[in-house]
Formats: sequence, C-alpha cells, structure tokens
Amino acid sequence: MPLPPPPDLVKGDQWQRLSPRMLFVHPVRTAGQLMVPLVIAFFGFGGAGEGGPFSNLGFVAFAVVAVVLLGLVPWFTTYYRIAGGQLQVRRGLLNKTTLTARLDRVRSVDLESSLLHRLLGLSKVSIGTGVDATQIPLDALTVAQARELQDFLLARAEVTGAVEAGEHGDGSPAPGAGAGVPRSGVELARIDWSWLRFAPFSLSSLVIVAGIGGLASQFGGQVPVEDVEVVESAWDWVRSQTVLWLTLLVLGGVLVAWLVLSTLNYVVQWWNLRLTRMPEGALRLQRGLFTTRSTTIEEAKVRGVAMRETFLLRLVGGAELMTLSTGVGADGTTKVLPPSPRQVVVDVGHTVLTEDGPLTMPMTSHGHYAWLRLQYRAQILPALLAAGTAAAVAWLDWAWWLLPVVWAGAALLGVLVAREAYRNLGHGLTEAHLVSQHGALLRDREVLERAGIIGWVVRQTLLQRRRGLATLVATTAAGPESVRIHDVPYADALTLAGRATPEVFVDVRG
Repeated sequence: MPLPPPPDLVKGDQWQRLSPRMLFVHPVRTAGQLMVPLVIAFFGFGGAGEGGPFSNLGFVAFAVVAVVLLGLVPWFTTYYRIAGGQLQVRRGLLNKTTLTARLDRVRSVDLESSLLHRLLGLSKVSIGTGVDATQIPLDALTVAQARELQDFLLARAEVTGAVEAGEHGDGSPAPGAGAGVPRSGVELARIDWSWLRFAPFSLSSLVIVAGIGGLASQFGGQVPVEDVEVVESAWDWVRSQTVLWLTLLVLGGVLVAWLVLSTLNYVVQWWNLRLTRMPEGALRLQRGLFTTRSTTIEEAKVRGVAMRETFLLRLVGGAELMTLSTGVGADGTTKVLPPSPRQVVVDVGHTVLTEDGPLTMPMTSHGHYAWLRLQYRAQILPALLAAGTAAAVAWLDWAWWLLPVVWAGAALLGVLVAREAYRNLGHGLTEAHLVSQHGALLRDREVLERAGIIGWVVRQTLLQRRRGLATLVATTAAGPESVRIHDVPYADALTLAGRATPEVFVDVRG
C-alpha cells in the first residue's frame, strides 16, 4: 500500500507559518495572562498623578502596545515543516527550540478549539509519539488544515507500521486494527441526553458547589448589611425564624445549586460526545461545547480499561469508563465515557477490550483475614474521634453522654464502610486480562491486559505478614504504571501471578 501524499500545507520541505488568523488570538491570550499585573501596575503606578489613574493615558497606550507586540511574537517566531521523514517545529525569539517527531512514530494527533479558535475557524493540533504524555503543539491551523494534517499523519502511521502492522507487543492483533473497519470508523458510543440524570451524582459537582459557597460566604461577610435598612430588616426576620427552617433553606439552596451546576458542567464538557474506532487502529474521542476536543488513542497502546463507580452513582446504576494506555492522557488514563448507564459502560468497555466478561465477572474473595484487616482499619478514625471527644468532655465541660454517642455512631459507620469495602474487594483472571477491584465509597474495577504486564511486586507490611496477606502489584507501562490487588492471601497472590504471566513471574517460594 503506497504512502499517502503529504497535504498541501507541508509540501516542498519548506518552513511554514501558522495560520495568520492567530494574529488575532495571541494578543487576546497575552492580555488575559497579563491582566492581573497590568491592573496592579495601572492603579499602583499609573494612578500616582494628580488626576488619578484614568488621567495617565500614556500608561494605557504603552500597555496596549506592549500587549499587542508580545502577542505577535509567537506567530512570527514559530515555523513547522515535514522533512526527512520528520515533523519539525521551530519556535522561540531569544532561546530557539526545535521539536521533532518521526512520522513513523506518531501515535496520536489531537485537535482542540477554544471558543475564540472556533470563532476564527482555527484548531490547535497536538502530535504525540506515545513515549510519554508530551505532545508537539501547532497552535493553530485552520480547521480544514488541521483535519487534513490529522488524516495524513494517522494514515501514514497506519501504512508505515506506526501501529506495528496492527499488532501488540506479544504479536496478537490490536483490537479494531486492519480490515473490516470502514474509513469513517465504527461508532462505539454517542451522547444520550437522558444521561443527564447521572450528572448530579458525581462528587466533583458537590466540590464545585462547596467552593462557590465558600467564596460567597467570604464575599457576604464584606457586605455592609447594617447600612441597608431593607436588607437588615429581612435578615432580622430570617434570624427570628426557627433553626429548622433556616437549615432547610440552606440545604435547599445547596441542592438546587448542585443540580444546576452539575448539569451545566456535564453539558459543557460532554456536548456532542462521540467515541469512534478508526480504521488505522485508533479510538477517537470528540466532545466539548465551548472548547471542542478530538483525542486520538492508539489501540496498540491501550492495555486495559478502568470502570469507576462512586457510591452515589451506584445508587442510580451509573458508572464512568477510562482507558489505560501508554503515553496518552493524564497519568496514562483517558476518560472516554462520562457518568452514564452502567450497561453502556460495560458494553463499550468490553468492545475496547475485545473480550466479554472482565467488567461483569464475579470477583474472587480474599477471605476472612482480609475482612478483619478492613474492619480494624475502619475503626482507627472512630477511636481518634472518641479520644478527642473524651478530651473535650474532661477539659471543656462537654456533656458526658456525647462520648458514647460519638464513638458508637462513628464505629457503626466504620463497620458499614468496611463491609462495603470487603464486598467490593477481589480479583479475577480471564483468558486475556487480569482484573482487580477495590474501594468502598469509590469502587474501581481495573482490567489490565496480561500481555501488558512487565513485572510483579509482592508487598507485605508487618500486620499483613501476621495474617498471611499481601498486596500484589502488576507493573505495566500503561495507565498509572501499576494495578494493585489489595490484601490477597499470600499463597493466592503467587499463584495468580504465575497463572497470569508464566513467562514473566518467578515463584519466590523456596
């Protein structure tokens, strides 16, 4: 199969500039980055004159000219070309930097467009080689040029063997690579707006609400309520009501804010979500409302998936899906499905894995001693709370009955959390994958390709040795570079490692 011809924008081995439309973007971006120091300088130094800060028109003119000139520098000093089988990017004014990437080592070509980029018809291109998460940026090309360059680099990678002839390191076919996939790709998932019902059950949404509430309280403390008669009267009326009504009002406000903010955040991040398996052996993820992103994940680098189920999501049958890959995403993980129905997550996950069962199979239990260890650990916090309450009773004259109430409540909660953690704790082994599951409030099921395991670590703390338990760590180049199986019986850990990778594991027992 012949190599695809290079697109017009990189023909001739000549150095090329980025789109001239970036001359409108760079000054705006520079102004945003320098906004705080400019304001400080304006009111600090510019306001020293008799007429106040607004009388110093010279400072304003100087700041505008400086921002524009600084914003133009990146466009005038950035060049790129394809020459000698490499993508080369040269940039810098005083300190020159040249970035290169061999075309046959290109693993991902991602597109991203902020709202300003989209208004100008631009797209940022990020090229990755899969060695690590570092990418070579081209900010920015026109949308048509960016897509043309993306198609060229990925198609060339397919032909020259960048996906290694559709094979993994062990010689097995990479999922979806090769014949049978149309040029337009096979759609694995598309956003369904009925999934919005899962948005409020993400803990990150509650964190956002708490942060905004904290800012509001800080700001509210500075409002001179006593100087506004109407507000003061309203506040006196609120204070005259019962604590119950005030509490209900606050909780209702938090609930409404949680629902609204979580839904808006979900829409902004996952608008127009589409996950596609491309013919060159890659997964392409497209999403975003204001800032659109197109992320490419080479399937030859995907070594597994992780299904995450927070406690709240489990209550409504939801889950999230991430891929575990080498040199792609944050810490090797890329979220490919937002909070969505668990069955959808399972179906897409199994399609990516090209094996049914790892995300639904029952886990092998770790036994009675693992249960005891979880119970012991769950009672540490209740003991500390009880000790603190006892000190308060002794030195602050708190009511004595608070001690048994606090201890009993915390201990009961610890028992329930430990029970849930034990129910979720386990491991499994399929024909092609190692499966690990753990967590109480946040349950993770990690599925790692057995061919992607490059080593094993068996760890035992002093307390684990007393109970005959161990933490088995499968090391890999993908994801966070390890998958842990917690509190597994020591003999079972060695047996599992030997079964999963007999060619890698060496039994350390005498």
